[in-house]
Amino acid sequence: MSGTGGAGGARAPGSPWRRLWHAGRPRATRGQLLAGVLCAALGFGVVVQVRQNDVAGLAELRESDLVRILDDTGERGDRLAEEVRQLEATREELTAGSDSAEAAARAARRRAEEYGLLAGTVPAAGPGVVATVTDPAGAVRAAAFVSLVQELRDAGAEAVQVGSVRVVASTAFQDAADGRGPGVLVDGTRLSPPYEVRVVADPATVSTALDIPGGVRESLRQLGAQLSVSTPEQVRVTALHAVSSPQYARPASPGPTAGDG
Repeated sequence: MSGTGGAGGARAPGSPWRRLWHAGRPRATRGQLLAGVLCAALGFGVVVQVRQNDVAGLAELRESDLVRILDDTGERGDRLAEEVRQLEATREELTAGSDSAEAAARAARRRAEEYGLLAGTVPAAGPGVVATVTDPAGAVRAAAFVSLVQELRDAGAEAVQVGSVRVVASTAFQDAADGRGPGVLVDGTRLSPPYEVRVVADPATVSTALDIPGGVRESLRQLGAQLSVSTPEQVRVTALHAVSSPQYARPASPGPTAGDG
């Protein structure tokens, strides 16, 4: 009789054993899922970097190049880890706060400001550097600015302004072949030397990245140009990027893409 009662109690929907089993079952929190996604992204980036380096042949790279690759990978990992901490702090604020609606509104405003900085639609201010490129020979072309911006991004630049133009992911650099002397076109705006580049980032990291042997400074020197860097107490990036509405792209729900079999 006791055996029958025990089995029936274990199967009863509202039994203490069933409630205890549900309480002890592991559950993945939103913060853990976000951390998992970011860690996966970091792992993917490391794998891609390693495979690219394998193609070039690590044995053929100089010591300075290897140090630079290692530093870039470490900095990307640090930035992703910091984003994980911020997301977990936001989750705690949303779940632990007495006024969840107000906490959600604050989190939304913070994210909007962060996305505005990335998209270049809001001004930026903070520590950083101001770099000036003098080009007396008029030999600096658009390719040199592409390399410079890439170096700044690898060094963790959060806001960049070249002349009067805000640099974002879609910014295009072109040679100014209009017969008006040396210059480059940045998103269609013609800039002439000397070129001023304002960067909001960690000043020490950016300065070190620009001085890497065989890097941007040396490439500019070979063109007869000079790169000077100053580190004011605060750098202001005031140029804004005008965001246009997408003509073809529309939000889509997750699902198979066209052509998937």
